[in-house]
Amino acid sequence: MTKKRSVRIGFIGVGGMGQCAHLRNYAVLEDCEVVAVAELKAQLRALAAQRYGVANVYESYDDMLNREEVDGIVCSQPFNRHGVLVKDIAKYRLPIFTEKPLAASVAVGEEIVQALEKSNCKHMVGYHKRSDPAVEYAKREVDRLKACGELGDMRYVRILMPAGDWIAGGFDGLLRTGDPAPELERDPPPSDMDEETFGKYAGFVNYYIHQVNLMRYFLGEPYEVTHADPSGVLLVGRSASGVPCTIEMSPYETSVDWQESALVAFQRGYVKVELPAPMACNRAGRVEILRDPGDRTPEVTVPHLPWVHAMKNQASNFLEFVRATAPAPCEAAEALEDLKVAREYIRLLTGR
Repeated sequence: MTKKRSVRIGFIGVGGMGQCAHLRNYAVLEDCEVVAVAELKAQLRALAAQRYGVANVYESYDDMLNREEVDGIVCSQPFNRHGVLVKDIAKYRLPIFTEKPLAASVAVGEEIVQALEKSNCKHMVGYHKRSDPAVEYAKREVDRLKACGELGDMRYVRILMPAGDWIAGGFDGLLRTGDPAPELERDPPPSDMDEETFGKYAGFVNYYIHQVNLMRYFLGEPYEVTHADPSGVLLVGRSASGVPCTIEMSPYETSVDWQESALVAFQRGYVKVELPAPMACNRAGRVEILRDPGDRTPEVTVPHLPWVHAMKNQASNFLEFVRATAPAPCEAAEALEDLKVAREYIRLLTGR
């Protein structure tokens, strides 16, 4: 078996998510070399580089990218800075990874997509749930069932996302320092929302944009929001081909557990996914498939999946994206559609 070419990665930002969701995963991949870190906090960049074996550190990402030979950039920053950063970083024409969502508003998201297109720059958005082995398996099975018609037509998609312990110990070992918080330039607020409405929008995209994105992934086509329950618990939609769908947002809460799930229902069965806490390590989700075709005994199957968590698999997927050997699970243009779905939901919820 031919050994994969090692990918050289430069990191911009090694805060909480930068370290625990990303850097520690890239650092252990055999086909990856984290060559440099750019971080405004002096003590933090030094400690992070020491712990993860990164040779070079910089305060400025421009200094890093002008001096280092890197194949791709992992930029872990607050999403309301993506417009400032991505539009500037795109000038280097290197593949970029940022966390979800694409931006804090549709307008800034559109600016990012335009800048990427102008620079011919590729951008992967970190919807890590698409990299969970359970979701990857379920997506292949859903697409197969849609194509072959074994269980009839797709009838309904439901995503349940209760609030809970999303960290699950994932920040154990986080490096903390006494560096003062730097002044950061942030993207402007949108012109089509007042402060209160934008607060609701930003809160929604911060917490539920994963589910907005996952819905399109399983539907395999665009969808629109048709109802926003005043309680804030239920989003109702309909896909381009007429499949109804719902997102249930924290109808209940758990204190020491995470109970997120997705159900893709067909006429004669379903594909169900249960997902682990986002920061849980070495644990994939669970897939359950019911087949009840009517002409034989119904059966439920639960495949055994590898002990690989979504964040680590996402890092591997970004390396393949950098190599141009596989597409990104989600790129910027599609992530922009999530912001538009979220905007319509907030418009229906608030009337603004």
